Amino acid sequence: MDRYEELVKEIALCKNCVLHEERNMAVAGSGSIGADLMLIGEGPGAEEDKNGVPFVGAAGRLLTDMLDAVDIDRNKLYVTNIVKCRPPKNRTPKDEEAAACLPYLQRQLEIVDPKVILLLGATALRYVLSPNLRITRDRGTWHQVDGRWIMATFHPAALLRDPRKKPDSFDDMVSLKLKIRELGLDV
Repeated sequence: MDRYEELVKEIALCKNCVLHEERNMAVAGSGSIGADLMLIGEGPGAEEDKNGVPFVGAAGRLLTDMLDAVDIDRNKLYVTNIVKCRPPKNRTPKDEEAAACLPYLQRQLEIVDPKVILLLGATALRYVLSPNLRITRDRGTWHQVDGRWIMATFHPAALLRDPRKKPDSFDDMVSLKLKIRELGLDV
């Protein structure tokens, strides 16, 4: 069993926080191992909890459309979340729940080793970059951390709730595509 398969199995059996009590299945992540681009969201929703794959519900369909709009192939990237189990009623994960999953995310980063990371929403921004950053203020800004380029944009679910944010999010997707080109990556 390789490192990635081992990690997926460990996540599937995880009982490190209360979220495991109501889940149907843990959602480790999906996509290309060794991808140059990783997307990190908040946590699985109802569809993801049923299917075991991130971003397959309405927000996932919007995400795919957003990627298609800037000619980024979803099959060439890796997608995961801060927490691997669905929080009840899709609430924001609590600090202790995120803390239980962050070592898994760290291992995903080591295994996939992306050059570019797009953070989807405030929760991913908070736990990956800094709790002092705010999605409305700091989205669209590039940060270089440990040799990786990281930017945050609105979570697709937030765009479904408030479509007025879509133009800003589209600008972020264009910035993502330009960064990928600048780095000469195949995504």
